[in-house]
Amino acid sequence: MKSRINELSQNIKDRISKPLPGRKAHRLTKVISKNDLTFSNTYENAIPASVLILLFPFEKEIQFFLTQRTESVEHHKGQISLPGGMCEGNESLSETALRETEEEIGVIRDTVELLGGLTPFFVPVTGYIIHPHIGWCKEKPITKIYKGEVDKLFSISISELLDEKILVTEKWKIRGYNASVPYYNFNLCKVWGATAAILSEFKWILQEIDL
Repeated sequence: MKSRINELSQNIKDRISKPLPGRKAHRLTKVISKNDLTFSNTYENAIPASVLILLFPFEKEIQFFLTQRTESVEHHKGQISLPGGMCEGNESLSETALRETEEEIGVIRDTVELLGGLTPFFVPVTGYIIHPHIGWCKEKPITKIYKGEVDKLFSISISELLDEKILVTEKWKIRGYNASVPYYNFNLCKVWGATAAILSEFKWILQEIDL
């Protein structure tokens, strides 16, 4: 198992150093509505934020964490997301991803090796531009959730993400409008929106790698 994650991490590192699928992958999970949803936030004035896809071996699988946000956070209450948050001070985007992961779920940043980043994703409803990073740990890290932001912590396997049947579409009502919403129907949680778009690009990359 150790050799497998070492090989996978190197393959991911090599792949994401090349041109990324970006919007082609993001479009797979785009919410579609007949109504024009407009927001005052713009890409040019976006607030930088970072998230982390943290890979680790567990139970003969390679997994990563997702969190369910509490109802007390400012944005995306109760939604499923990757560990992460807004940049602070002069820290780099990768430092933000590591700090936020440590603060939210207790993974010590020095135990994480960063492999690189994916395509930034702009969220017009909040005005954030999310910079996804990929990291890995040699073994499943010890976690401790910060209950002010995180309600639940989920471990999702790469094999589950790669299952083509988990991407489904339903009719939802969002902000009072009817919309077609693609989402990843994992066994433990449903993932849509920005997190689904980020995972779509990650999945695209995994499909190009010989696992």
